[in-house]
Amino acid sequence: MASTLFSPIAFRGLTLPNRIVVSPMCQYSSDNGSATDWHLMHLGSFSLGAAALVMTEMTNVNPVARISPRCAGLWCDDNEAALKRVIDFCRRYGVAKLGLQIAHAGRKGSTQTPAQGGKPLTPEQGGWRTEAPSAIPYAPDWPVPEALTRQRIKVLIGEWVAAVRRAERIGYDLIEIHGGHGYLVHQFLSPISNRRDDEYGGSLENRMRFALELFAAMRAVWPADKPMGIRVSATDWVDGGWTPEETVVLARELKRLGCDYMDVSSGGLDPHQKIPLSAGYQVPFGEKVRREAGIATMSVGLITEPKHAEEIVASGKADMIVIGRGAMWNPRWAWHAAEDLGEETAYAPSMIACHPKFRPQVFPRRRERA
Repeated sequence: MASTLFSPIAFRGLTLPNRIVVSPMCQYSSDNGSATDWHLMHLGSFSLGAAALVMTEMTNVNPVARISPRCAGLWCDDNEAALKRVIDFCRRYGVAKLGLQIAHAGRKGSTQTPAQGGKPLTPEQGGWRTEAPSAIPYAPDWPVPEALTRQRIKVLIGEWVAAVRRAERIGYDLIEIHGGHGYLVHQFLSPISNRRDDEYGGSLENRMRFALELFAAMRAVWPADKPMGIRVSATDWVDGGWTPEETVVLARELKRLGCDYMDVSSGGLDPHQKIPLSAGYQVPFGEKVRREAGIATMSVGLITEPKHAEEIVASGKADMIVIGRGAMWNPRWAWHAAEDLGEETAYAPSMIACHPKFRPQVFPRRRERA
């Protein structure tokens, strides 16, 4: 039986030959927001055949939007040129399509890198004042962010739009908003972090307003034949927080605005979260969104085995699967999954010598299929 995981899928003018995505993964290796040789190696390696679509990490719209001083950005010409160098390299040598996640960390910014401990930076360490929907810190021992004014919200949307224009000049095939993991868009959505009393807070309609205005503005300047989606957290895993039911409502509204898919994750907003980790633990959230909102979904979270990934898409629980740590562990994940499932997938020309058809003695199942 043919594999669903290795069947094509189309979003607008983009057709992907399989349903595998390499997740956007923060690398904490940028220089004043600009990509470095690390990104050339990191994304270049994945582009050789790890998946049909390779996403560039959370890339921020201004310096204040970064999680740490080493995070990626797309707010100036230097950032654009450095990232274009990386993407041009991936195009020249790789076979994957390329996507970009655009973001703002909000109150979770101005921190050390995870390797340094991930704690908020002091002013002496180069820390900066963060901004958020409300003046509520991420945790009691974190600095209080500055509440965004209406005027600042308009400026921020303009900065996201400017980043979209830069992404188009770089040549990305797809973009997505990071609307999850406790970052700025998520902070507007959740009543835990949004205590505003204006049109951007209170009711679900108001809490969704920033996300919808932002998406509409970005979609308006992104080419009509190129897809645009969003990553969300379907639940805060905290009582009184954002819920899967609200996620469905958001998905319906975004679909009306031209959203092509929703990458459904969870958590990240509040340190009190209690997440029951297990393989595919977030898949039911994406399945709910797909079924009730009628929008294509990507599922992410501890999906590492090809047969598990196949079951998820073949049973209609998601349209695509997204792998992060699994791809870091195995940058040729799609090659190995294809062999396990008896399918073929793309190899970069410079890598074709390692294709199993040239080593049949190592792959007995391939001999059996011949």
